Amino acid sequence: MEHTLLLVDDEPKMLEIMAPYLRQEGYRVVTATTGKQALIVAQAENPLLVVLDWMLPEMSGLDVCRELRKTGSYGIIMLTAKTEESDKIIGLELGADDYMTKPFSLRELSARIRSVSRRLQGHSDDKQKMQRGDLSISEPTCQVWKNEEEIKLTPVELKILLALSKKPGIVFSRLQLLKAAVDEEFFIDERTVDSHISNLRKKIEDNPSAPRYIQTVYGFGYRFGDRL
Repeated sequence: MEHTLLLVDDEPKMLEIMAPYLRQEGYRVVTATTGKQALIVAQAENPLLVVLDWMLPEMSGLDVCRELRKTGSYGIIMLTAKTEESDKIIGLELGADDYMTKPFSLRELSARIRSVSRRLQGHSDDKQKMQRGDLSISEPTCQVWKNEEEIKLTPVELKILLALSKKPGIVFSRLQLLKAAVDEEFFIDERTVDSHISNLRKKIEDNPSAPRYIQTVYGFGYRFGDRL
């Protein structure tokens, strides 16, 4: 089935570059140059995914993202020249599925679109599952599968995995992961998180010594791979 993409950018040159390439990749492409126009086109065309520029006339890409999340289940990739991690976090917290900084290659854009599309299609097949690479994660049933084979996790391991996998690419400190995994109000050494991460990697990684799902960010903490 031919999936529809909505490209939103106020620079016609950007649309002229992106649209032909993505059509060659097999997508049906529609475009918009303002935030308000983007909302109208999204409602009319019901795209699988929206590639959305941050800086738009009339209303910002962040406002458009917020409105799209109210009206549909579109995939959203934010495009921006902003490089601060705080800006990325704002976009993701408002509902973007991925984030790319300009300039970027068309091959990378296509790869990101495929990645987000796979997650969306997995979600439509089973709304309880979150798809991350070869992993399927169901928060309501507390289950995790890898290549359709169920993986048994402890409650703490599952909570750490959920916290990381919900926001790929975002770095979590040990304390943040500890708070996400332990409900009781008592002191636990933050370094115990390292032990849980080690056990989790043994269960979900192809090669625990070279992890692609749960990555170490030295001096800061851990993040879930954002290229899956």
